[in-house]
Amino acid sequence: MTRSPSTSCALTCLALASAACFAIPASAAEELTLYTTREAGLIQPLISAFTAQTKINVNTVFVKDGLLERVKAEGARSPADVLMTVDIGNLLDLVDGGVTQPVKSAALDAAVPANLRGTDGQWYALSLRARVLYADKAMKLTSFRYEDLANPKYKGKVCIRAGQHPYNTALVAAMIAHDGEPEAEQWLRGVKANLARKATGGDRDVARDILGGICDIGLANSYYVGQMKSAKEGSDNRKWGDAIKVIRPTFSNPKSGGTHVNISGAAVAKSAPNKANAVKLLEFLVSEPAQVLYAQTNYEYPVRKGVALDPIIAGSIGQLTVDPLPLTEVAKYRKQASALVDKVGFDQ
Repeated sequence: MTRSPSTSCALTCLALASAACFAIPASAAEELTLYTTREAGLIQPLISAFTAQTKINVNTVFVKDGLLERVKAEGARSPADVLMTVDIGNLLDLVDGGVTQPVKSAALDAAVPANLRGTDGQWYALSLRARVLYADKAMKLTSFRYEDLANPKYKGKVCIRAGQHPYNTALVAAMIAHDGEPEAEQWLRGVKANLARKATGGDRDVARDILGGICDIGLANSYYVGQMKSAKEGSDNRKWGDAIKVIRPTFSNPKSGGTHVNISGAAVAKSAPNKANAVKLLEFLVSEPAQVLYAQTNYEYPVRKGVALDPIIAGSIGQLTVDPLPLTEVAKYRKQASALVDKVGFDQ
């Protein structure tokens, strides 16, 4: 016998012995929407683990470009609960653009160091990638300072991707923060003078060109080491990874003593329909199980202390001492850094 909708609802209410059947559907409290500039495939293992643990479904929306503009256009009607980016610059643009809100969470504050989160809970780092030195395995290098990249002894021996790429403008911004703009400009001119080829391509191309004898050293992100060294034996990526050794550079500034990092990070959207669930997702992403997944799936450095690194990263790069300068201090020089890159004609 086919039951009418009213009969079905009555039976369901009877079975549950609850008046909740007449309230807002339960699904409204069991889901959230994530807007992310990080490709969904890279975070899906984390999202799946979160849903398995909490029973909260995550609607993931990949927004390659224009995340801030999209959320602004949607206004108070935006379905976004969590906003995730792959660099500090875009994350702070969301905060400055007024589309995030502060949250109070003891779990988040305990897991994320103060220099890797907003002072008012507007944003949190979730994972780290270090800007490290790739070097020819034959070189007798055991340490390196970022300032050394401009040393004339490396003339014609440096490879790097475009200076206007966010990975490099962030580093230039850090140089400005540490040493001032005049010294950062002098350094950038020195690096340009040492280039073996035009500043272009990707980070893995640095390893490729070291293997090809085009250059001896170059800057690139740490997680590419894991991607290359885990590739199939005999593949190009594996050959590139096996051709280099990796050194964690530091700044000359004695107050630093750490390596420059960028982050993946997230914030709770200002108009989040499911704020409580949004906070739960952020808290999960900095929990120990999720931080292990970040390390093993993406070859990134955890933000949470005491979490084991992926074995490839541990063996090839080792434990990371992060530059203690707050990322907000670095990020405020992004525009000056971009202007410097153009001023010295770095990418020409």
